[in-house]
Amino acid sequence: MSSEYEQLDVIAVGAHPDDVEIACGGTLAKLANQGVRCGIIDLTDGEPTPLSPGPEVRKQEAAKAAEILGVKRIILDLPNRRLFDSFEARCQLAIEFRKYRPKVVIGFGDKTPMASPDHYQAMLITDAAVFYSRLCKWPEHFDGLERHIIPRQLYFRLAFEPLATDSSLTRFTYDISDTIDQKIDAIKSYETQFPAEKAYVFDRVRAYAQMLGTEAGCDAGELFFPTKPILSNDFMSTLGLS
Repeated sequence: MSSEYEQLDVIAVGAHPDDVEIACGGTLAKLANQGVRCGIIDLTDGEPTPLSPGPEVRKQEAAKAAEILGVKRIILDLPNRRLFDSFEARCQLAIEFRKYRPKVVIGFGDKTPMASPDHYQAMLITDAAVFYSRLCKWPEHFDGLERHIIPRQLYFRLAFEPLATDSSLTRFTYDISDTIDQKIDAIKSYETQFPAEKAYVFDRVRAYAQMLGTEAGCDAGELFFPTKPILSNDFMSTLGLS
């Protein structure tokens, strides 16, 4: 039964270990510091990669990053570099959603041109799994776990992507001024992915967060795109004026 598993309030889904840290690690750290139960699901172990000796090292790095952020981490066994939206992948992720019953799921919101195509496939898988999580009369595909309706889904962008200029897109920036250092420290855990010659990545991630913060009126921020409009019952608070 799903009650055997600890509930997670927020789950962020990435294609590989380090995706979520780069995209929204500051947000997860801040929520965790506030007592919100957060988790990361990596669809693959991210291996092979050029400088890593193998999956066990990458998993150790991922575990260290999760500890820094204060979140639970689950790594699925889907194949890196060959990640495709499939019925099996959708069900595998939906099973995790049914286990941990999140209130919010965060994941990729678009293609990432000239970067891994796994990212876009992860978006498709996540979108479908959010839907599959709530399906009834299909228990044989979900280990007999009870259905779970996920109230909210958000999209993130990697910290190297250009800002959206389409003003019709609903978006908001979350203030991570207090946890930007935690975010960077978590990313630094991936020593095989970001060796000394790639130390510029940390500066780019910080600069991107600072740019988002400047735009929104804080020191550092992370950008999210809700999949449906957010209802507010406190006008002034929503505008950051109370």
